[in-house]
Amino acid sequence: MFVQQNTIQALFDYLKTKLTGAFSENEIRNMYKILICFRLKWTDSEYLLNQDQRLSESDLLFVRSCVNRLLKNEPFQYIVGETEFFGLKFKCNSNALIPRPETEELVAHVLKTMAHVESPKIADLCTGSGCIGISLAKKIGGAKIVLTDISEGAIELAESNAILNEVKVEYLIEDLFSSSAFKGWEINSFDCWVSNPPYIPFIEKSEMEENVVGYEPHIALFVEDANPILFYQEIITHAKLYLKKNGWLFFEINPEFSAEIIWYLEKNGFVNIELMKDLQGRIRMLKGQNA
Repeated sequence: MFVQQNTIQALFDYLKTKLTGAFSENEIRNMYKILICFRLKWTDSEYLLNQDQRLSESDLLFVRSCVNRLLKNEPFQYIVGETEFFGLKFKCNSNALIPRPETEELVAHVLKTMAHVESPKIADLCTGSGCIGISLAKKIGGAKIVLTDISEGAIELAESNAILNEVKVEYLIEDLFSSSAFKGWEINSFDCWVSNPPYIPFIEKSEMEENVVGYEPHIALFVEDANPILFYQEIITHAKLYLKKNGWLFFEINPEFSAEIIWYLEKNGFVNIELMKDLQGRIRMLKGQNA
């Protein structure tokens, strides 16, 4: 066998040997704990209390397989098939982007703004895994949440995540650029729209990390270089029609194009526009109110 002893510590030493250089020791330690807890269905407490546990050969082979996938730059979240977002568990697969900590901050801003709105009606456009809309549904009692995406696979993933987190939401496969987009939706009926749409120009593809470009869905990442705010323009145009007066529109954005997005919001009659920074101090989010 590739480890001398089938113990928790021996297997960690193997992991450390294989992954040092690609990951920090802290990252390796955290990934190992997650892998063992995932494999053995342990809680964090059980992991701490069972350090003398001996592992089966199949357990060892499972971890070795995960190591080989990590060395091929496959995202850890896809390997274990899940991640945590806003204190909730979400399933992950290649049909949608991996939920990221920066997007948790977007959810927090929406929650703060919607705090005094009773049973708000909210749409999460380009929902992907559903992490934004499902988190809002979990935190806002009585909210009516609609999740939309062009990808059938993403909607299936979002549906499974809603079931996992025990929330009731609506799902729609929706092409923003179709002439039939949003047909059947009630005009001036939404309190809030929120979206983390594709916003990375293809020209920046070569500068991105391999674990992102090689595995996460390009349809959710990239936009044409000629008009990188195309999704924002389309969403803003429709939001003007379907948001209530004083309803809110929230975006995660590429800060390089914030001025252009603000200009388009103002052109369409949005007011109280505000750029918001993430915890690293980088402009990452934007909100505006329908006048």
